[in-house]
Amino acid sequence: MDVCVLPPLGVVLALILQITGALEPYDLLYDNGVEAFSRGDYADVVRYMEKALASFSRVRQTKIRCRLKCEDQHRIDSNINTDLFFFDSVLRRAACLNACIEEQIGTQSMHTVSEDVIQDFHRRIPYNYLQLAYRKLNQLDKAAAAAHTYFQANPEHVEMGQNLEQYKTLEGVEEKHFIDREARPHQRAFSAGVKLYDKGDYEGSVSLFEEALTEYYKADVECRALCEGPQQFQEQNHVLYRYSLYELISDHYTQVLHCKHECVRDLATRPGRLSPMENYLPLHYDYLQFAYFQVNKLDEALSCALTYLLFHDGAEFMIENVEHFSESLGHDGQPRQEAVQYLQRHKQELELLQIGTENLGIPYTEGNYWSSLGGREDANRIPSGTDGWMEYVPISEKKDTSVTVVQELREGGPLLYDSVQVTLNSVDLNGTQRVVFDDVISEDECSELKHLAHTTTISGDGYRGKMSPHTPNEKFEGTTVLKTLQFGYEGRVPFRSARLFYDISEKARQIVESYFMLNSTLHFSYTHLVCRTAITGQQDHRIDLSHPIHADNCLLDPEANECWKEPPAYTYRDYSALLYLNGDFEGGEFIFTEMDAKTITASVKPRCGRMVGFSSGGENPHGVRAVTRGQRCAVALWFTLDPLYRELERLQADEVIQALENQHLWTQINPKDEL
Repeated sequence: MDVCVLPPLGVVLALILQITGALEPYDLLYDNGVEAFSRGDYADVVRYMEKALASFSRVRQTKIRCRLKCEDQHRIDSNINTDLFFFDSVLRRAACLNACIEEQIGTQSMHTVSEDVIQDFHRRIPYNYLQLAYRKLNQLDKAAAAAHTYFQANPEHVEMGQNLEQYKTLEGVEEKHFIDREARPHQRAFSAGVKLYDKGDYEGSVSLFEEALTEYYKADVECRALCEGPQQFQEQNHVLYRYSLYELISDHYTQVLHCKHECVRDLATRPGRLSPMENYLPLHYDYLQFAYFQVNKLDEALSCALTYLLFHDGAEFMIENVEHFSESLGHDGQPRQEAVQYLQRHKQELELLQIGTENLGIPYTEGNYWSSLGGREDANRIPSGTDGWMEYVPISEKKDTSVTVVQELREGGPLLYDSVQVTLNSVDLNGTQRVVFDDVISEDECSELKHLAHTTTISGDGYRGKMSPHTPNEKFEGTTVLKTLQFGYEGRVPFRSARLFYDISEKARQIVESYFMLNSTLHFSYTHLVCRTAITGQQDHRIDLSHPIHADNCLLDPEANECWKEPPAYTYRDYSALLYLNGDFEGGEFIFTEMDAKTITASVKPRCGRMVGFSSGGENPHGVRAVTRGQRCAVALWFTLDPLYRELERLQADEVIQALENQHLWTQINPKDEL
């Protein structure tokens, strides 16, 4: 008897939708793509995922177009004097919207998608499936584009970063293939403008900054249109409370208005990020005023400078520019009208939000959308006032154009221990807040700590149980201070070895705190005795790193030349140190890089007693070259200036040590140590 095998339900539904001519819902296509991936049908993965992305985009664009079209056709007249005229416009706009959307994509209920799926698309998860499928199908150019697109929103994804490095080495893959398929036009133009500006191509940068502004205001219109959908009413049961018509309208409109008001933040936030780029929209006008000056277009420069002052009233450096431009031209100017209207609306919305949120019983605080004068935290930050990061050079030739060097963070304090010496300082390491010490501990102490590591470390400890968290070609094992003290107390390891780990880590903390001349106490954030071992048979033709380039308290974004200080990064960490226990292995050099995660600025070869110390931010991207033979052991230490983030295990270890000292048990614990 023949067995009839039925196709998956999702495939059947997709066929029905194709017959009816309705747009296939992207969640259905996405599920079909995931199912195809699970059975190894990579051609179907590509087919369904590409269609899902197209459907997602079309639904979004349809909502935008229909809402703008119906708003234009059924405007609410500000001169109306009865409720009937008001609701006539409202009801007709609703009918128009429903008809428009259904004509374009079918019944709206078909496109009601779960929040989890929406988040997957925002996080660009379909591109992860696509890059794997395209690679299996040997379409490497498309695989590279999908991988690059995914990585832009997920720069902390270690495996994808490694995949991208591998794609760059493959035949047939060129630089032009690494494109962001989901790039936002206004951000793409702005980033390109900054690059040309930094190269001194002011004419080219002007064109791109103007394009970025045009695209920004267009994206603002679209963002606001998308806010006019269903809203979530937190802790508000309107049926139960029997709200009146106007209270219901007030609450819903307040939610919509809040969404629109937050478009400022959305447009300044890169994919996959929580925090917006600092001072984003005003920076366009700041760059433009200086670029226009450089190409001798003073009328445009004056207008942009005046526009910047709309956002930062009283900014002295820009007032000086305005005075110089006006003096050179012989007349005053006007700020750009689009920014005037934009800020007028922003102010009016704020007033309405305060009324609406008061009706909801929820306090509202205005976000700091552009309260800072700053921009990118690097040497090429912005062309004018930088809030202390780069001294402003006035444009006027009548003024002193000497540059004042900003005082750097301090270093070079006392080393506290006679044996310790500075081998390389920040200048030697081509960076800031970096140092290499030697002879922090002796050969005997290195040997004892290595033996402790071999006895107490556990595969995957400190890496959520993953034996190979950073590369499949090495095995990672680790342990903590508290765990070794417990082993020592139980007699499973010599207690003096556990105490040595405790004491050596405190010695390292004191050295770092003193050398960088910190004004407040440096606390332990995490202490880890860790060894990484090259896996035999997996070292030929390695191109990956033992630990990919990263920063310790922010998410490194090489494409944007930024480091985003937001979760899941350990944002509270301020300083880091690595104390090496050996050097008898191949590879494993510690490296510092530029923000691009490619340009190596310094390399440090580990050896017993050598310690690298550095500040934990984006100024010090770093990584570890592949360990290709042997085992590399070190004490890894992270510190914080915030006592709220002190390491809990360290505090418990302190209590254990204090209790034992109080009881005078040192000579009684594990007497076999002395045998």
